[in-house]
Amino acid sequence: MDTATRLLRLLSLLHARPQWDGAELAGRLEITPRTVRRDVARLRSLGYPIQAEAGIGGGYRLGPGGRLPPLLLEDAEGVAIAVGLRVATTTTVSGVEEAAISALAKLHQVLPVRLREQVDAISAHTTQLPQGELPVVDGGVLVTLAAGCRHVEGLRFRYRTHDGSEAERSVEPLQIVHTGRRWYLVARDRDRQAWRTYRVDRITQPELTGTRYRFDDPPDPVALVAEGTGIAPWDLVARLRVHAPAATVVKIIPPSQGVVEAVDDTACEVRFAANELGPLVDVVVRIPWAFEIIDPPEVRTAVHDHARRLLDS
Repeated sequence: MDTATRLLRLLSLLHARPQWDGAELAGRLEITPRTVRRDVARLRSLGYPIQAEAGIGGGYRLGPGGRLPPLLLEDAEGVAIAVGLRVATTTTVSGVEEAAISALAKLHQVLPVRLREQVDAISAHTTQLPQGELPVVDGGVLVTLAAGCRHVEGLRFRYRTHDGSEAERSVEPLQIVHTGRRWYLVARDRDRQAWRTYRVDRITQPELTGTRYRFDDPPDPVALVAEGTGIAPWDLVARLRVHAPAATVVKIIPPSQGVVEAVDDTACEVRFAANELGPLVDVVVRIPWAFEIIDPPEVRTAVHDHARRLLDS
C-alpha cells in the first residue's frame, strides 16, 4: 500500500469511530505503530486536527474542523446519494432542504451524463405520498443529539412535555430513532436513573456536557420507542401468543404496528394497542399464523364474534 492510499485509509478509519488505539490502527493498516505516528504527523501537517492521548484509555481521535478528502464514488453510490438528496429536499428537518438542494446541484455538475440520466429518470417517475402535517425538527438540535450519541457524551436540554410544561433534562444519549413520522432520542435520564424516549421536536437548547459514560446493558432503542409510542399511550392492549419465530413475525408486524418478543425458537408474544376494540380486532384477524389471545378477555370475545359473523356470511 503506497503512502497516499494509506493516509486516505487512515482518515477513513478515524472518521468511522470516535477513538482508536494506536495498535488497532497499526493492525488494520498492516503497519507498525511507529508508521502510524508518522502518518498522523503527515495528516496534521495537511490541516487535519488529529488529537492523541497517551496511556490507558488513550488513542487517536479526529477533532472538529478536519477537512474532508475528495470522495471517490462508485456509480451506484453516486446515484444513491443523488436520490437521497432529492428525498431530503422534502424532509421535516428544518434547514436541511436548502442544504440538500445546494449539495444536489454540486453533485449534478460532476455526475457523468449516464448517471445524471438515471437520477433524472428516478425523480421524474417518483411521487411521495403526502403524510399530512408532521412536526418539524430543528437540524441543529438533531446534529447535537447525534454528536452526543456518537461520542458517548452527556447532554443537557430543555424539554416540553405533551401538556406544554418545560423542564431541563440531563441525559446519557444512546440512539436517535426515526419512525417515519417523528424523531425520538433514546437516552438514560440521569435524575430519574431510568431509560426514556424524547420527541426531538420538543427538545430545545441542547448542549454537550463533556461528561463521558459507559452503558453496561443498554436496551434495544427501536423496541423502547415502539413500546413508548405503540403501546403505552393506548387504553387497550391485546397480548397474543403467535406460533411462528419472532424473526419471521417482525417481517409482517414491524415495530410501528406492534411489539414482538421471542418466547422460544417456534413462538413469540405479540402486543397491539388501541383505544377501541374495533382496531384491535382488525389487526388480530390479519395474523397469518396460528395464535391464541392471552388477554384481555373482551378482545377474545370480539374476535370470536367477528369470526361467527364471517361464517354466517
